[in-house]
Amino acid sequence: MSVPTIAVTGLGFHYPDGTPALKDVDLHIHPGETVALLGPNGAGKTTLILHLNGIHMPQHGTVAVSGLELTSDNVMEIRRRVGVVFQDPDDQLFMPTVRSDVEFGPRNLGLQGAELDDRVDAALNAMEVADLADRPPNHLSFGQKRRVAIAGVLAMEPSIIILDEPTSNLDPASRRELAEALKALDTTQLIVTHDLPFAYEMCERAIVIDRGEIVAGGSTPEILADDALLKQHRLELPYGFSIRAEG
Repeated sequence: MSVPTIAVTGLGFHYPDGTPALKDVDLHIHPGETVALLGPNGAGKTTLILHLNGIHMPQHGTVAVSGLELTSDNVMEIRRRVGVVFQDPDDQLFMPTVRSDVEFGPRNLGLQGAELDDRVDAALNAMEVADLADRPPNHLSFGQKRRVAIAGVLAMEPSIIILDEPTSNLDPASRRELAEALKALDTTQLIVTHDLPFAYEMCERAIVIDRGEIVAGGSTPEILADDALLKQHRLELPYGFSIRAEG
């Protein structure tokens, strides 16, 4: 069996006031998987993903990325391996052009010359934004900005990319373009979303978290066909969208 890209074991975390945010969370994601992380607001999704790249450090339990356990000594390498694409691309785009934004991370790793150019070109092409390379990010549509933000993460060649609500504020065409670009990647992906049809389209496996605990996991069709599970954890499919469980 392959070494998990993400291995979380017994992860616990409390806020300063003592409120539990994560309770004994176990999570494994293997190379090449695209996994959905589902749950209502306040379920612990954001707290969990902030542990996966070392913004939060475990108070209990462990987090490992491709076999490297998260510690204060190696947090920078963990952050290189785990690329997080936040919900608002404007939080990640700050350079004068698309190309300078995408090359910012690898340049800070010390890449230069042809190696840097190849890395940036590959990321731009993967997200189909190479034609925007000389444009200022603030002149782009929201969907274009999101794909540029993903390209900036891909340029770091992470072990996994985590996408936080990637379809929020996208029109249908931009959503389709994003889905097509993500499907073409060979990078392991964790998609955190309330967009259940997108999870169904993109992810072979889904995990449900609520009140800081993993409450369900399985194939995405199986999870989304469980009406009682969805209702219990405040997850809803759009009206008229029907899913039949596998088997």
